[in-house]
Amino acid sequence: MTATATLSMAPAATVIRADYANADHAAAIVEMLRVYAMDPMGGGADLSPQVQADLVPGLAATPAASSVLAYVGDEVAGLANLMTTFSSFAAKPLINIHDIVVAKEYRGSGVGRALFAEIETMAREVGACKVTLEVLEGNMPAKALYASLGYGDYQLDPKMGKALFWQKRLET
Repeated sequence: MTATATLSMAPAATVIRADYANADHAAAIVEMLRVYAMDPMGGGADLSPQVQADLVPGLAATPAASSVLAYVGDEVAGLANLMTTFSSFAAKPLINIHDIVVAKEYRGSGVGRALFAEIETMAREVGACKVTLEVLEGNMPAKALYASLGYGDYQLDPKMGKALFWQKRLET
C-alpha cells in the first residue's frame, strides 16, 4: 500500500513499507537514521559503524518492528521505524513511532504527512487503538506537524498531569 502527498510545486512523495531483506531498502533505512542521528534533534552525532551494521538485521529480527520509507523520485526523503505493541487498557494493538525523520531538503513538502498517512493505514489494518510517539520539547516544527495531525499530550486524569517518557540506560 502506498500513500502520496503533494504540496503546490512540490514533487509527490511515494511511501512504501520497507522490506528488510531488500538491500536498497536496508541502505535507505541506515542512510535516513544517520540523517536523524546527526540532526540536533537526534543527538547531533553519527551512528557508530557497529550500529550501522547491526541496525537492519536487528529490526528484521524484531517481530514487532516495521519501517516505512518515503521517496521523492528515486531519492530517499523520509523514514519511520515502528514498533507494534499492546495497549493493556484497550486490549488492542498500538503502534509506536520509534523514529521518524524527513531529510532537511524535504521538510515542509508533505513527506512527513505522507509517512503519517501510511502509518495510520497500517495501524487501522491491525486494529490498533492508537499511534504513539515521543518528541523533544524544543522540536517546534515537529510538534506543529504532529499537533496538526491530531497528536497531543497523553494524560489519563488532568489532575495527575501529563505522562512523562523516562529512560534508564543499561550497560551492555
